[in-house]
Amino acid sequence: MEGRVDPPRIGEVVATDLNHPPYVVFDRDGREVEPASVFLRDLSLSDVSVLTCRSYGFDLLRWFRVLWLLDVVWDRATAYEVQVLVGWMRSGRNPQRGRAESSSSRPGAVNGRTGKAYLSAGYAPRTINHTLSVIGRFYSFHAQYGRGPVVSPVPAARERRAVVAHRNPMEPPRTGRRAPLRQKVPKLEPRALSDRCWDELFAVLRCDRDRALLACYVSSGARASELLGIGLEEVDWARQVIFVVSKGSRLRQAVPVSPEALRYLVSYLAEAGPPAPGEPLWRTRRGDPRPVTYWAMRRVLQRANDALGTNRTLHDLRHTAATRLAQDPSITLPEVRAILRHADINTTGIYTATRVEDLFDKLQQHFSAQRPAQRLATGYDPADAAVVFGA
Repeated sequence: MEGRVDPPRIGEVVATDLNHPPYVVFDRDGREVEPASVFLRDLSLSDVSVLTCRSYGFDLLRWFRVLWLLDVVWDRATAYEVQVLVGWMRSGRNPQRGRAESSSSRPGAVNGRTGKAYLSAGYAPRTINHTLSVIGRFYSFHAQYGRGPVVSPVPAARERRAVVAHRNPMEPPRTGRRAPLRQKVPKLEPRALSDRCWDELFAVLRCDRDRALLACYVSSGARASELLGIGLEEVDWARQVIFVVSKGSRLRQAVPVSPEALRYLVSYLAEAGPPAPGEPLWRTRRGDPRPVTYWAMRRVLQRANDALGTNRTLHDLRHTAATRLAQDPSITLPEVRAILRHADINTTGIYTATRVEDLFDKLQQHFSAQRPAQRLATGYDPADAAVVFGA
């Protein structure tokens, strides 16, 4: 619970050749964890994304590792085991965030150029809350069939559920108290790049493929995985749009791209050659052509960060596109929402907030301006005011 002992990294989440479920959880002996597989099968039959099943599988594996360490059967788990899990995730180290120890990139430090904090060494509050939600849903599913403990080991907030259960969509959302063990999630501002920072980032890219990718990201506002999954047939050169499969709705939707992005895309295709029908548009440059994965694209940005001393992420490019669109007076907020494909316009509204770094010129003019001289209203004698208020 204090993070001094990590659960043994045993078991794994494995992809299957089935649709239901697409992923299963195995224990230390290579045997399938049947309760998790039944839950993931029901989840896939509910028409959720394959990536959602994969994410839920890793959350369940984390939970089972704690149970295996404590020698507790899953259907005998109590709130105490959940407390152990939360305490470990709050105090322990996240193995996905291993980095070389240095003063410039220590966990939680703030980058002097971007103003962004590096990720902490442990698990983020959102990750802890997501894990609790998955475990709670796992036990609620089995409770329908009389399996598992009588009471779910994950505590729930009945007051909060009653608040959000029924409300008028025209009224502002109400909030209730957080459930026990739920973490406080800080409200983050959009991480948009200024024009100068964007020019610096673009200048250190090594090839036209990377330039075309980043130009498409910053002009379309597409998410990282959405853009990487397109083929050449998804590019409409005449209308200057590309078609991506949206993350939430899984619909094929059009997003705009800039003429500059299309010019770099032409240069990339002239060098690498057009892909065959059905093959991905973005391919590796060395060895046999393979699709550019999300992790490969992250590595491209990491090399640029090392050269500039920054800590930008791929999602910052989506924030940059959204901020540029929202601050353009000729584009309305509903139009920005349509481009970004947000489900709620309130999500789009966060990009209209004024940032302090965007006010540099105005603040310099404000600080250098002389203080206004105090003047008396008409009809008052300065000598009388000096007697009353002092010289």
